[in-house]
Amino acid sequence: MAALAATAARLLRLRAAGAEGQWGRLRGAGPQAASAAGDAAQRRHVAHFTFQPDPEPQEYGQTQKMNLFQAITSALDNSLAKDPTAVIFGEDVAFGGVFRCTVGLRDKYGKDRVFNTPLCEQGIVGFGIGIAVTGATAIAEIQFADYIFPAFDQIVNEAAKYRYRSGDLFNCGSLTIRAPWGCVGHGALYHSQSPEAFFAHCPGIKVVVPRSPFQAKGLLLSCIEDRNPCIFFEPKILYRAAVEQVPVEPYNIPLSQAEVIQEGSDVTLVAWGTQVHVIREVASMAQEKLGVSCEVIDLRTILPWDVDTICKSVIKTGRLLISHEAPLTGGFASEISSTVQEECFLNLEAPISRVCGYDTPFPHIFEPFYIPDKWKCYDALRKMINY
Repeated sequence: MAALAATAARLLRLRAAGAEGQWGRLRGAGPQAASAAGDAAQRRHVAHFTFQPDPEPQEYGQTQKMNLFQAITSALDNSLAKDPTAVIFGEDVAFGGVFRCTVGLRDKYGKDRVFNTPLCEQGIVGFGIGIAVTGATAIAEIQFADYIFPAFDQIVNEAAKYRYRSGDLFNCGSLTIRAPWGCVGHGALYHSQSPEAFFAHCPGIKVVVPRSPFQAKGLLLSCIEDRNPCIFFEPKILYRAAVEQVPVEPYNIPLSQAEVIQEGSDVTLVAWGTQVHVIREVASMAQEKLGVSCEVIDLRTILPWDVDTICKSVIKTGRLLISHEAPLTGGFASEISSTVQEECFLNLEAPISRVCGYDTPFPHIFEPFYIPDKWKCYDALRKMINY
């Protein structure tokens, strides 16, 4: 505890010194210069990543510019239009939800298909299991991924095992659980968590995390149509920050298939969700500063994950760096690292590196120190190259 207190005090002193230094620079400048410097500082610290949109898809017809929450809305709209049994429910979804992902759907499809629930996550998921068992399509929203834990028993002991306990005589495979996920810049302990690893230890469900609006719509539609219960975590910092061209009509992106976003020969970089954009920046930095060629992979599906794509890449590059926002110990990077070590041991040129959150509750003002940003990832990559 004393060491933690000393570390916190040191970080506060550094933060105060930085703020004083910035204030000192601004005091000597005119109002316009001070304003410009303030705007620049705000732009610099507004996020720990730069969103990189993918090229406009050509194979799915007409596209429209959407941010991530609009892409989610479009997917839900497509599902309700296509499947008359589909229903959406959760806390505040009737008026559009706290992130506006269901806006307009109640007016379009009626209060019997888009409706609010009590503030009871266990009840939301249990209700969804019951709907799915009847053969209807249940789309449940947990308002924040941090609040999914009261429903843990329903997900792990009921939804995931329903098919197995009956020898597939009955199942709840048409259940999809959506939840905003990950850091957002100011969420602190209860609005920033990344709990995907808790569910990766649970056979019988699928866990998916998209990186962009295009990916989000295609993957969400695949989850809704999949015959297994799915948890779909949505990076909430991307709801408005991520904008790209997204097809208006429904389309599917296969589950359990990682995507090689950028091919390379020296290092394999693996992430999912928001962190994909961090490692894309790291790949550019490595090429520019070190002349190192990085292969960038978006895992997309956490469970069941694409072992073949990751191992094929590591056999080629000989080095692997995995990054996620969740704490290091017991994070899903551990599973990837263990599997790659077993499958590709003789191909490895350096120890596998995990760049993750710290083993602490998610902080508030210390979030910039906690996040595995591009500088932490770049430093780990440089050490691997020099190993």
